[in-house]
Amino acid sequence: MPLDHRRVPGPEESQSPLLFVAGGAEEEASEARRDPSALQPLFARVSLLSQAKGSAFVELSGGTKVLCAVYGPREAGGGGEARGRLVCEFRRAPFASRGARRKPSERDPALAQALQEALSAAVRLGRYPRAQLEVSALLLEDGGSVLAAALSAAGLALADAGVELFDLVSACALCRRGGEWLLQPTEEETRRACAQLTVALLPSLNQVAGLLGSGEGGPPESWAQALRLGLDGCQRLYPLLRESLLRAAKGKEEEQAMEPPSKMEHEENPANH
Repeated sequence: MPLDHRRVPGPEESQSPLLFVAGGAEEEASEARRDPSALQPLFARVSLLSQAKGSAFVELSGGTKVLCAVYGPREAGGGGEARGRLVCEFRRAPFASRGARRKPSERDPALAQALQEALSAAVRLGRYPRAQLEVSALLLEDGGSVLAAALSAAGLALADAGVELFDLVSACALCRRGGEWLLQPTEEETRRACAQLTVALLPSLNQVAGLLGSGEGGPPESWAQALRLGLDGCQRLYPLLRESLLRAAKGKEEEQAMEPPSKMEHEENPANH
């Protein structure tokens, strides 16, 4: 058969393409070394949005990025109630997940409902009669443990807005692979999981604010083990969230101290005459 000189001949020796597929032997080895009770490193920053009453950004090392904003309290429509009302929404940016792009700011009613139920246990709604508080969460990137990150960010945003709380909200996610529960799973670990659980805690009160589970987690003892692991993770996460709030408050105090006195204060101060 004559040679086809228009084609570039392939190498005499080659490697299987499976060696270069993401999630191969290297990833499996790293997962085998993973500590099931390890928390993902977390970055939190408060007071990012000037248009909102309060705001917070939370990023997990797995890639999850959530931005939360709080508006109000505002007068509730329809006359309102003796107890304040909390309204939550959860939206996903079009570029948040892998694969095909979603619609612009696509809403997720299920996660919004989970946010509202957990945050309602933390907010002192009796202090806001006939008023409405609004919490908006935007998922910028989905790297796993999305609801847990949104709950922590929403708690920080509410505190930043000066809303009266019983306690901060600290939340952790878990997933079950095989017979083992993993704390703060990544998106890849969540996709392969047979069961998932999200725990929201009011750490100072040691009170569970929210609990959402799905899938086949095995016998009741397995779910109890996951709950204990999640509660321990929430307690360990709490100092990090509290520190981000204290850091933001200190920054605001320094900014106010550097601001020059207003004209009215200057005229009223007798030392200036």
